[in-house]
Amino acid sequence: MRYALLLHYPEMTVDDMGPDAWAEGMREFDAYAKALDDAGVLVSAEVLQPSAVTTTVTAADGAPRVQDGPFADTKEQLGGTFVIDVDDLDAAIAWAGRAPSVGWGAVEVRPSATHFRDGAWTPFAH
Repeated sequence: MRYALLLHYPEMTVDDMGPDAWAEGMREFDAYAKALDDAGVLVSAEVLQPSAVTTTVTAADGAPRVQDGPFADTKEQLGGTFVIDVDDLDAAIAWAGRAPSVGWGAVEVRPSATHFRDGAWTPFAH
């Protein structure tokens, strides 16, 4: 079963954290990604650019609206994602608990519903 681990945490820069703390965070995320990969469960991982460069598109009234920045105005932003393929929710939760950012933010565990490959959508079996 595929799960997306959505990492939400306060956005910080090297200036906010200091170069040593930044480097340590990078090492922790590198070790986490390698552990997922070594376990054979990593499908993909993405680190997102800051929310300041986000563009959000909505069409609640039928007309598309483009908004600079994220839709939600919160201190925590979606900072990155890991897609993993594990046996069950318990395994996904265990991996989420090992994410370096779980100590200062939230890791949302969401099962995948479908995937697009070779020109077609395929539902995942639940």
